[in-house]
Amino acid sequence: MEGLESKVVIVTGASSGIGAATAKLLSQQGAKVVLAARSTEKIRALAKELGDNALAVTTDVTKSKSVLALVEKTVKHFGRVDVLFANAGIYIPGEVSEGNPDEWAKLMDVNVNGVLRCVHAVLPHMMKQKSGDILVTSSISGFVDIHWEPVYSASKHAIQGFVHTLRRQVAPHGIRVGAVAPGRVANELWDIHDEREINKHVKKRTSIRSEDVAEAVVYMLAQPRHVTIRDLVMVPQNQDI
Repeated sequence: MEGLESKVVIVTGASSGIGAATAKLLSQQGAKVVLAARSTEKIRALAKELGDNALAVTTDVTKSKSVLALVEKTVKHFGRVDVLFANAGIYIPGEVSEGNPDEWAKLMDVNVNGVLRCVHAVLPHMMKQKSGDILVTSSISGFVDIHWEPVYSASKHAIQGFVHTLRRQVAPHGIRVGAVAPGRVANELWDIHDEREINKHVKKRTSIRSEDVAEAVVYMLAQPRHVTIRDLVMVPQNQDI
């Protein structure tokens, strides 16, 4: 297994949920973590909690200049970027006939274009280093056509296509690419904030925790360099998908 100590990791969507849980676990593993999100107050508080090896950078993944500034600040502060965990995302379920196409466009700009912007920004640095890891938060919806969330599912199918093709493009440069694809996670994305409510869903085995996904991300990153976990799909035991 490969150690994560002193690795420089950018985590988008780091203000809550999977992003925050992963940033905390990576920090415990000795990584230097760059917390990226729109919520300045939340990521600054988390950076303070994690200590000197954490940097908060207010970032909007729908803006190319903001994403480029994130990577530039990372390299200026820590000297390099070893890992991108492109995790920022939003969720819109519901009937297509009752939906709002403008809101769908926002979802696509975050869930798909936001990932593309982040990857495009880090690739020159990783290619120069001849090493790096790019992990993306996908979803079981990228593998299964879930009828109650067709637009969200479409965004995650797009991500799966990008991950699989990008991996083959950048493999000769020593860069690994993979996706972690959880089922239902009891967190803010599903409007679950209270720890007691989270515990209730986990006890019923209808949801997993953000921390469970964080463990999976660390596992993927810790594999020896000749191993790529292309897709890691994880669902709660009683999710009927």
